[in-house]
Amino acid sequence: MNPNNEDDAPELLPARMLNEFVYCPRLFFLEWVEGEFRESEDTIRGRTIHKRVDSESGNFSPSGGEELIHARSVLLSGTECGLIAKMDILEAKGKRVTPVDYKKGAKPPIPEGAWLADRVQVCAQGLILRENGFECTSGVLYYAASKTRVAVAFTDELVSITRDFVLRARNVAKNGILPPPLVDSPKCPRCSLVGICLPDEINALTGETEGKTRRIVPSLDSSLPMYVQEQGAWISKDGEEAVVHNPDGSRTQARLIDVSQLSTYGNVQITPPLRHELCDRGIPILHFSFGGWFYGITHGLNHKNVLLRQKQFEYAGNPEKSLVLARSFINGKIRNCRTLLRRNHPEVSQATLGELSKSAEQALTAANAGELLGIEGYAARVYFGHFGEMLRRNRDSITEFNFEERNKRPPRDPVNALLSYTYSLMAKDFTVTLMGVGFDPYLGFFHAPRYGKPSLALDTMEEFRPLIADSVVITLINNEEIQFSDFVKRAGAVTVTSEARKKILRAYERRLDSTIRHPIFDYTISYRRIIEVQARLLSRYLSGELSEYPPFCTR
Repeated sequence: MNPNNEDDAPELLPARMLNEFVYCPRLFFLEWVEGEFRESEDTIRGRTIHKRVDSESGNFSPSGGEELIHARSVLLSGTECGLIAKMDILEAKGKRVTPVDYKKGAKPPIPEGAWLADRVQVCAQGLILRENGFECTSGVLYYAASKTRVAVAFTDELVSITRDFVLRARNVAKNGILPPPLVDSPKCPRCSLVGICLPDEINALTGETEGKTRRIVPSLDSSLPMYVQEQGAWISKDGEEAVVHNPDGSRTQARLIDVSQLSTYGNVQITPPLRHELCDRGIPILHFSFGGWFYGITHGLNHKNVLLRQKQFEYAGNPEKSLVLARSFINGKIRNCRTLLRRNHPEVSQATLGELSKSAEQALTAANAGELLGIEGYAARVYFGHFGEMLRRNRDSITEFNFEERNKRPPRDPVNALLSYTYSLMAKDFTVTLMGVGFDPYLGFFHAPRYGKPSLALDTMEEFRPLIADSVVITLINNEEIQFSDFVKRAGAVTVTSEARKKILRAYERRLDSTIRHPIFDYTISYRRIIEVQARLLSRYLSGELSEYPPFCTR
């Protein structure tokens, strides 16, 4: 190893991350090691409070005179202590310096006057200042909510505690093992990463806690997908909004904060400023053909969690490990197919339900991928053999929506066209979700990898096909939301019109936003949220935190 190579030097630990470690080691690991971050009311409020001190000002150096000076947003590091910090305010007189750290909350009602995590953070700043030649014996914590200054003396005891936490944090990061979640902690509900950490869910699955799980994961998303399919339209950025300019001169606006993804169909243009802004915000742009074929994605830098992708490649390259996951995916899919038949078929036989139950059990013991594929194929024939009977017979045009068998590439009847289109929408959403978690969506455990094929997205959407896509198709037909005139038939192939796609998209998004009581955690949550939770649980299984992957199966 070259001692002069800066890339080989130990990474400096930010004082802010040290604060996170004292507060919650798991939060520290998620943020610093795995690179996770998510905005919340608290993070936005904290950033607002720091705006005034984030602007660099003040002439600051170890050789300063006796005049009291204030310097803002000073970045310093110390190689000996292994720390780096951007200090909000430094109050200096000569070589004596006092760091002032801003906190958004109120002064805590405890004898010490400040939380341990905050005292350790400002002490870490003191250690950096000392290493840079300054005299630093104390710091100040300013709690903005109560407008209170709390003095923190850098005693030998606090310095020793701080150095110990630095060592422990580095060891946790070096080990690469995600610390366990806090148990029933009041810290969790307000944490911005609670939907990533899943503390109560993980504790419930590992047996750490029993009983009803707190619903601290939001049941609904505050942002939603945006679809643009008007041919010749173009989309621009206007301040904090995305503006759709239609060929007829009309305009449609959407606040960027309300957009989770942007889907464009066919000849739709996006201006560079908007594309740059979406990439900067982590909002993916999904590209579809005019006919609805999902063929590409534009996004910002890849997720930083390389450790997860290492585990994914390790499992994908091991047939035995891949088979374990594939069994769970297919077991969940068959069980949910059975549930959909039981709920929507007017008179499904016990023999049919028994066949699907038997196939679901067989999937868990399949000896290899080929056998599992055969089990899945048989269950699909049983399921789709009765799918048409879930379509109501109380309409004159029902013969137009007859369904005899599943066909694709291309679909040869309206029902199959609806199924193929909704499956394509699902592939898009699962690809986006998996990328957001840190996976490579193109390398799966059951579907064979192929150029341009999001195999992992297809794997993880298996258990959701009947619950989301098939359910949407049944609803569209049975509620007469879609007509036979919404389809175009050419050379034996059937596709949907652009107006029909709008109807399908509305029904599809309604389904994703519909809520259901979670069968394991017993709280109400939307399907859109469940997809992300399942992706997170898959990542926890690959990391070794969970002993098995739990497929999502409705009761």
